[in-house]
Amino acid sequence: MGEFRVVLVEPEHEGNVGAVARAMGNFAFDDLCMVNPCPIGDEAFKRAKHAGHILSDATIVGTFEEAVEGCSLLVGTTGIVTYGPKNYTRISMPAQELAARVADHEGRIAVLFGREGLGLSQEELSRCDLLAHIPSSDDYPTLNLSHAVSIVLYELFQTKGRHGARNPISSEEERELLYKYFARLLAAIDYPDFRRENTEVMFRRMMGRSVPTKWEFYTIMGVIGDAAKLIEKEKEKK
Repeated sequence: MGEFRVVLVEPEHEGNVGAVARAMGNFAFDDLCMVNPCPIGDEAFKRAKHAGHILSDATIVGTFEEAVEGCSLLVGTTGIVTYGPKNYTRISMPAQELAARVADHEGRIAVLFGREGLGLSQEELSRCDLLAHIPSSDDYPTLNLSHAVSIVLYELFQTKGRHGARNPISSEEERELLYKYFARLLAAIDYPDFRRENTEVMFRRMMGRSVPTKWEFYTIMGVIGDAAKLIEKEKEKK
């Protein structure tokens, strides 16, 4: 299994941040990054208990892009679960399935948690390769931030020592290049503009769920890139 970065996007309560650090210490995770967090003071360190070093060493950035830099896979968490083909841009998997899905892959994986009040924005979710949720009661599906982090990290911790890192996955730069090739292919075949954005998100999600090996990834990218070039050349002849 690869390395993990826990990313808190604009956390609002320092007590929750401290509790997140404690959960990270419990399950042997130490890479914490926060995007525009609330002030971190005594309350956070009090809640962190013996994991105060995780708070002290945490990276604080101003943008989503900075937080995920160097990560090979982006996992967004959501409390909203949708089903059916029309809602494919927000279809998520249970945290337990997520842990099994990424168990045999190496590379740094960012697991993103949103604001206590609003969660991750639609734009932030659209950047993620995978979405995960925690199954809970329909009457009260939203968990406290630190509780959600604890459960997701617990599931990841359960698989940490059971699998070897055998299949390297693509880097963030490589993935973005693939998505550019796919967008280029859509443009080449005159795919309708009003459907293009959702189709690109669907493709990103599909690739994220499959977590292809680097060899598989380059094969797919080569096929899509070559197809786009051939279609463009034929259009130029007309």
